[in-house]
Amino acid sequence: MKLVSYLSEGHDRVAILVDGLLYDAEVLHPDLPQNMSMFLSYWEDAYSMALGGEMMIREGKIPKSKGFAYDSVTILAPVPFPTSCRDGYAFRQHVEAARRNRKAPMIPEFDQYPIFYFTNHHSIQGPGNIQCMPDHFEKLDFELEVAIVVSKQGRNIRAEEADEYIGGLMIMNDMSARRLQMEEMLLNLGPAKGKDFSTVIGPWLVTLDELAPFEVPAQPGHTGKNFNLRMQCRVNGKQVSDGNMKDMNWTFAEIIERASYGVDLYPGDVIGSGTVGTGCFLELNGTGKLNDPNYQEQWLQPGDVVELEIDGLGILTNTIVQEEDDFSLLAIKKSQAPADGKNN
Repeated sequence: MKLVSYLSEGHDRVAILVDGLLYDAEVLHPDLPQNMSMFLSYWEDAYSMALGGEMMIREGKIPKSKGFAYDSVTILAPVPFPTSCRDGYAFRQHVEAARRNRKAPMIPEFDQYPIFYFTNHHSIQGPGNIQCMPDHFEKLDFELEVAIVVSKQGRNIRAEEADEYIGGLMIMNDMSARRLQMEEMLLNLGPAKGKDFSTVIGPWLVTLDELAPFEVPAQPGHTGKNFNLRMQCRVNGKQVSDGNMKDMNWTFAEIIERASYGVDLYPGDVIGSGTVGTGCFLELNGTGKLNDPNYQEQWLQPGDVVELEIDGLGILTNTIVQEEDDFSLLAIKKSQAPADGKNN
């Protein structure tokens, strides 16, 4: 089942997508919650009712006239108001490549435990324009990821049971301003301003029942569901990334286990996988320059159209837009630097 959030008279509403048409929750069942936050809060009952409604659509018991075109409304992030947003670091290929490109050895702790950071859940958005300030365009990057949403409350969740807490999967683009990110992380805290301006999820949430045909075993020594889903990114129609979710070393179940240790997880918490191998310009540029000193770096520019496509999860499309504000934190920093370039 594909769950979609859309805008109606200034409010977010939830619908399901069937054969290109959206069917609002109230059409499926009068008792269904009308928005995603409430849907997730009452997940077990709402999910069953929505599945029943989908079956009635496919059997013709709910007529197509009750649906409306997907492109006739403003599509929001599937989870427009997440209760939190964490992002993991689950793909060894990406970590190895990034460290190799910096001539750094692979960090052994990667294989010991899954990690994550918190990002700004108020900056979650769906398809459409991504507004960027001048400093964001200092090495502006996409990151091709998968995300889950938690669908029931839990604490100290064991990995063996953690998949039961996943409402579904969606595409994530963890937008990154690399210059800001690299500067602030010299202080061993972050990422913060390099990440907090936009995290994109969408275009819809796909429940695990629909992804069952793609399920594959976790990597050896790991626990939880994984899926054979090809992951691609195109910028202005040109493919730049090609990976697969099955290459996740740490599963979402294992990330949930660590995230919930001594902490309550709540319906509406979003968790990203981290970047798939080849899934960002930072990695691609580093690999290109390692192989060819004359390699020309590529970063996102105003007007660029970014398409992330994952098998079974759809295509998430965004356009990079420059805000009409020339305010720059980097310019302030530069103007405050001593003449000799050293900080006193």
